[in-house]
Amino acid sequence: MASPSSSNRRPPLALIAGPTASGKSALAVSLAKALADAGRQAVVVNADASQVYADLAILSARPDEEEMAGVPHRLFGHVDGAEAHNASRWADEAREVIGAAHGAGAIPILAGGTGLYMRTLLDGIAPVPDIDPAIRAAVRALPVAEAHAALAEADPEAAARLNPADATRVARALEVARSTGRTLGAWQEAREGGIAGAIALAPLILLPPRDWLRARCDARLAEMFDRGAAAEVEALLARGLDPDLPVMRAIGVPQIAGWLRGEISRDAALEAAQAATRQYAKRQFTWFRHQPPAGWHRHEESLNIASIDKLAIILRDRLLTG
Repeated sequence: MASPSSSNRRPPLALIAGPTASGKSALAVSLAKALADAGRQAVVVNADASQVYADLAILSARPDEEEMAGVPHRLFGHVDGAEAHNASRWADEAREVIGAAHGAGAIPILAGGTGLYMRTLLDGIAPVPDIDPAIRAAVRALPVAEAHAALAEADPEAAARLNPADATRVARALEVARSTGRTLGAWQEAREGGIAGAIALAPLILLPPRDWLRARCDARLAEMFDRGAAAEVEALLARGLDPDLPVMRAIGVPQIAGWLRGEISRDAALEAAQAATRQYAKRQFTWFRHQPPAGWHRHEESLNIASIDKLAIILRDRLLTG
């Protein structure tokens, strides 16, 4: 991802990223309030793949009216679960929202945990042509070991970089090489549409202690179950949606669906959802520790009201002074 810009002439953009339950939403609202105290309006922009869905208010931990505290929030709950949202569409929407905020003299605050969304917005998207359906079908039918061996011939760099057991990424790299005659890496170097060069980015990554984060994840899932997550899933199931849609695969939905069908108990569903959330948070933690530029600020302590307000002031000053 692109490094922060130092140009004061570019409009500012805050980015608060990190794993689920790390405190991003609370910090974003605190930052917006700190900016308001300094005479600047702010808009919080969602960068979380699950929080775009209208059907997942509880299970995506989407901020409610009280948590938004009167701060404008955009791209939250605006997509119907029957649609398969993606990074490209979200980046288009985010560019529009960010542009509108800048046009109104406000400072956008990106907050979320979906690294692919942020990377697509900032760095652009690789203009890979549509894959030949016959090639895709042939590649996806290969055992992962054979696909990786074929990839080692077609794209040695990708084969060396990817885990040989990662069937999805191995297949993607192989189908791109076979269908386009060009490696995925070459396409990615030709990314287009990123906004990093047009904004002054003030990023902050939250990487709290893992024990603290795991406890937060477990407690939040238990609260979701108590607040009516089952009714949310029941409403989804009643719609008869394709089980492969992202909204149906969101953490908590399959587990609660199993409980509602009588396949497992409520306690077992909660434990399974908590375990899935911890695993997801671990993957996010690893991604945000290693993938963004080294120059992006990392905060590696747990958060409380005092530390959130302190971080908000630091971020505010960086945004206003460049």
